[in-house]
Amino acid sequence: MFCLRGIFGQAPSFTPEDALVFLQRCASFKQMKQIHARIIRSSLHRHQVIVTRLIRLCSSYGKLDYASLVFEQIENPSTFAWNLLIRAYTVNDCSLRAIFFYNLMICRGVDVDKFTFPFVMKACLASCCVEKAKEVYGFAVKTGFSGDVYLDNVLMDMYLTCGNLSEGLKVFDKMRVRTIVSWTTITAGLVSNGRIDLAQQIFDKMPVKNVVSWTAMINGYAKSEKPEKAFELFAQMQCDNVKPNEYTLVGLLMACAELGSLKLGRWVHDFAIKNGFEVGVFLGTALIDMYSKCGSLEYANECLETWKTNNIEKGCKYFHYMIESYGIKPSLEHYLYLFEMESRLAQLLDTKASDFPVL
Repeated sequence: MFCLRGIFGQAPSFTPEDALVFLQRCASFKQMKQIHARIIRSSLHRHQVIVTRLIRLCSSYGKLDYASLVFEQIENPSTFAWNLLIRAYTVNDCSLRAIFFYNLMICRGVDVDKFTFPFVMKACLASCCVEKAKEVYGFAVKTGFSGDVYLDNVLMDMYLTCGNLSEGLKVFDKMRVRTIVSWTTITAGLVSNGRIDLAQQIFDKMPVKNVVSWTAMINGYAKSEKPEKAFELFAQMQCDNVKPNEYTLVGLLMACAELGSLKLGRWVHDFAIKNGFEVGVFLGTALIDMYSKCGSLEYANECLETWKTNNIEKGCKYFHYMIESYGIKPSLEHYLYLFEMESRLAQLLDTKASDFPVL
C-alpha cells in the first residue's frame, strides 16, 4: 500500500506519468477516487490516456456511473475510449447501457473500428436484441469489417445461443479463417442445443482440440443417453496430453450420476485429489450430487464437511488479506458475508440424512 497524502503533500507538480504510476498501483476504488481528485486539481482530467485508465479501473470495480462521469470529461473521446466504455457496460451485465452508448457513438459520427462491434453484439445477445445484433453486424459489413474472425465468432455464438442452428452453421461454413475459438463455439453451441451427433462430426474435424472443446463434448455426452461416451472421450483427451480442468471433472461426475456408478464416481473424486484440484462451488456441488444420486449419503456428507472447512478457511484468509495487505477497514457488510457463509454451510451439515437434498 502507498500513502497518497504524504506524496501528494511533498510533490511540487503532478505529471501525467505520476498519475499513471499511481493508477497502476491503485488497490481500491477509494484510492482511485483520491488519485482522481489529484488528477482534477492538476488539470489532467481531460488527458485521454489517463481517462481511459480510470475507466478501466472503474469497470474492474463495477463503478459504471463513475466511469460515465469520467468519460464525459473528455472533449473529443477517441474511438478507443468509446470502445472501452461500451466494453465496461457489457462485461458488467449492463447490456442496454452498452447499446445506448454505441448508438450515441454512431449518432455523433465517431469512427468505428473492428473492436467496436464484438462487445456491442455481445450486449445485444445478453439483452435478447437479436434484430439489433443483425443491424450492428450489417453496419460492420457496410463499413468494411466483414470477414473479421472475432466478429464472426460473436455472430455465430449469438445464433447458436438463440437456438438458430441453421444460421449459426451458415456463419461457420462461410468463415474464411477459423480459430480454435470458432471451432469450440460451434461445437459447444451444437452440444447445448442437443445436437451431439453433429457436434461430434465437427469435433472430429478440429485441427487442434483444447480443453474447452473436449469439456464441451464430455458434458454433452454426460447429459445425453450415452453417458459412458464421456469416459471414452476423457481417455482420448488424456492420450492427447490435454490437461482437464474443473469443468471437465464436473462433466464426468454428471456422467457417473446418470450411470449410477459409485465406483466411477470415487475414481473421479480420487483423480481430482491426486491432481490437486480445489473443491470449489462447481466441483463440490457435482460431487455431492453424484454421491447423492449413487446412494452414498455418507460420502455426500463428508464432501459437505470438507467443503465447509475449505470455504471458511479461504474466506477468513481473504478477509485478513484485505485488512493486512490493502489496509481496507471491514464494513458491517463484510462481517455479515462471513457470518452468512458459515451459517448456511452449518445448516447444510445439520441436515438429517433422510432429508438430504438431491441436487
